[in-house]
Amino acid sequence: MPHLSVVVPAYNEEERLPRTLARLHEYYSAQNYPFDVVVVSDGSKDKTAELVREFAKTHPHFSVVEYQPNKGKGYAVRQGMLAAEGDLVLFCDADLATPQEETEKLLQHMTDGAHVAIGSRPLHDSKLERRQPLYRELLGRLFNHAVQLLAIRGIDDTQCGFKLFTQAASQEVFSRCKLDGFSFDFESLMIARDLGYRIDEVPIRWSHQEGSKVVLLRDGPRMLRDLVKLRLKGRRARLVRSES
Repeated sequence: MPHLSVVVPAYNEEERLPRTLARLHEYYSAQNYPFDVVVVSDGSKDKTAELVREFAKTHPHFSVVEYQPNKGKGYAVRQGMLAAEGDLVLFCDADLATPQEETEKLLQHMTDGAHVAIGSRPLHDSKLERRQPLYRELLGRLFNHAVQLLAIRGIDDTQCGFKLFTQAASQEVFSRCKLDGFSFDFESLMIARDLGYRIDEVPIRWSHQEGSKVVLLRDGPRMLRDLVKLRLKGRRARLVRSES
């Protein structure tokens, strides 16, 4: 069975991290494939890294990557994906908005030949058990339309924090990613598309969790600027490897 590495970016997550670590251990220990979990503490100012280190003392499949100062979710995911050693590499959000059981759906697509499998909330068969506030959902749809228009046609949801890559695709894609903020999601998929990787969207269960780090009035305009810049750069410039 392929070895699965799970990357969890975390910034000041001491409140929900104990539940998250326990659930990750409970679920993946019950599966018939080997696994490890890498939590990336993105310049956390609380006990995020300390909690993971303590947990890892009795759960050796868990480890933490930590650094200062805070550099952004994109930077954290990039560090984790490039450090992960599994045959398949999944990144998921610390709030577990997508239940870990959905991993099996993504794994099936990899078995069927996909290089990248991503959770997608707008698909007909997805089940949104607790929806976002209406204004966030509407803005999210508008943003996804912009992504399809400017960057990645045919993908309905670039921003869901539940994506699985083969080891080779993870290394090739994230070694080229350069954006440190929330724009990394569509940047990584643009690069995967540029490289010719097969990307499958997968319907999932998903439940909105309070405490999102995305501030729409601040981060929305930044993401639109990043989207336009990535489009204008062109394929050749996007595929230049990053130095970090």
